[in-house]
Amino acid sequence: MTEMNKNNTSNEDVVLLKGNEAIAHAAIRCGCDAFFGYPITPQSEIIETLSLLKPWETTGMVVLQAESEVSSINMVYGGAGAGKRVFTSSSSPGVALMQEGITYMAGAEIPGVIVNVQRGGPGLGTIQPSQSDYYQATRGGGNGDYNVIVLAPASVQEMADFMDLAFELAFKYRTPAMLLSDGVIGQMMEKVVLPPYKERKTEEEIKRDYPWATTGRSSDRCPNIHTSLELQPEKMEERNINLQKKYQQIKDTEVRYESVGCDDADYVIVAFGSAARLSEKAIELAREEGIKVGLFRPITLWPFPEKEIKTLAAGKKGILVVEINAGQMVDDVRLSTMGCVPVEHFGRLGGIVPEPNEIVNALKEKLI
Repeated sequence: MTEMNKNNTSNEDVVLLKGNEAIAHAAIRCGCDAFFGYPITPQSEIIETLSLLKPWETTGMVVLQAESEVSSINMVYGGAGAGKRVFTSSSSPGVALMQEGITYMAGAEIPGVIVNVQRGGPGLGTIQPSQSDYYQATRGGGNGDYNVIVLAPASVQEMADFMDLAFELAFKYRTPAMLLSDGVIGQMMEKVVLPPYKERKTEEEIKRDYPWATTGRSSDRCPNIHTSLELQPEKMEERNINLQKKYQQIKDTEVRYESVGCDDADYVIVAFGSAARLSEKAIELAREEGIKVGLFRPITLWPFPEKEIKTLAAGKKGILVVEINAGQMVDDVRLSTMGCVPVEHFGRLGGIVPEPNEIVNALKEKLI
């Protein structure tokens, strides 16, 4: 379990970028082999930036606009199954279309990265920011018992940093990983320290390091075959049990979070992504009024830092969960605390981003 340090940057390759642009730059630098995607607001700058940078001329990275989100995720399935670092990006309705492909990848144990820059729903909804895909990401929007590693960046810097981390975790555990961002982080501009360039693996290195890849061989004659289909229930149960063991290992070792000002706090705000950024200002305003408030920011939404929140809740007067949705992560916070402390929710809907003073007022009305 890791408490992340957001000040671990150097002074090299400092640029001013949108969050979406940072994703594109970081993908090239971290040795990505291919991107397959489809434009949709508010994440279209990812494919636009990749097209402008033309990495196929410098690193050999493939950049392809597919005909749909369904095609995109299936191309990721194929490329990642060959042991390549492959990713796609979309926004909420587009990721909904990818859910079948994501569950197929999870079932076949294929490592790939999906970037979701969330917007409001349900349905086509709005093009404004939202965090209403929490359930879709952390509960698995496809069929079956599976999980996806979910990283929630709260800055443009983390948009860049988490690309390589997502690939590392995906390949370490042979599972899909998702960057769950939103329209605020995707569109805002900040100073970014870009990661160093990483060499792409050669075909021989892929065969050596990933014996499961389609470029390898299960015997001298037969190529590896990736499938999530198993017609014998006993074997399918065994496969599911092995997946659950893997998910437990991830839960035991890959929890990430940030805690700010919680040691002396009477109240704690739990928030992720852009809601956490807004909550930082709300905490400052509350402390100016003499209300001791801290911030707990889950960075991995799955695995969720349930043990850390349970420990944190001891001795606190209340927890306010701030989300840009009707209340989704609040369920995980309540399950983590098991009723030992009051847990309330505050959120805005329809693409409206809450103001810090609204968060302070909600804290007073619901908990004080």
